[in-house]
Amino acid sequence: MAHPSPAAAAGGFVLWLHGSGGTGELSRAQVAPYFSATPALRLCFPTAPTTPITCYGCEIMINAWFGIPGTPITATTVRDEKGVLKAVEHVHEMLDKEVAAGTSPADIFVCGLSQGGALAVASVLLYPKTLGGCVVFSGSVPLSKSFAERVPPEARKTPVLWFHGMADGLVLFEAGQAGCAFLQKLGMACIFKAYPGLGHSLVDQELQYFRQWVLERLGISQRTEAAGPSSSS
Repeated sequence: MAHPSPAAAAGGFVLWLHGSGGTGELSRAQVAPYFSATPALRLCFPTAPTTPITCYGCEIMINAWFGIPGTPITATTVRDEKGVLKAVEHVHEMLDKEVAAGTSPADIFVCGLSQGGALAVASVLLYPKTLGGCVVFSGSVPLSKSFAERVPPEARKTPVLWFHGMADGLVLFEAGQAGCAFLQKLGMACIFKAYPGLGHSLVDQELQYFRQWVLERLGISQRTEAAGPSSSS
């Protein structure tokens, strides 16, 4: 049995899941600078495997956590739940490894953009422990309502922060609203932040709020934090 490492046992852990077509490194470049002044927080940016996606009548290979049924994603879009659950298993393996290394589940945050946000919320819903939080950017719930009965009591205690642009043409605003409403029906705390005029993209205002929310939940002082991301990553 491996002993907890000092690095894993202290501070918080943020697992960030990118959107389809993205990479972990691109996400790191955009998100990590917001936490550069917080050495106690560790960030992980995995890259999804390449997956064949049919687009405009042609099959292309992109990085994706699971198949894409078509766009835009609406409140009633049906996913390949088998593919979603396989991706959830992969995320759970990463979380289990982190917990086994000594990190408290209460200090773990699963976050993601677009498809990554959908995978983040699905992974949290089916994880048998209460985590520090789940943060969704322009995402949706990729599971049918029938999965509600499979959500363990511990998972329902994980708080969720949800960002969505009201002008999002890829994952419609209605999908975000329906996702948050689904979580609230499960008894989960879900803060929904709507941004008028924002499309399918990450903006500074969202990331600033995200950083503040994570640090507050970890009890980390922000006195040394700059107003924005530092110039170095």
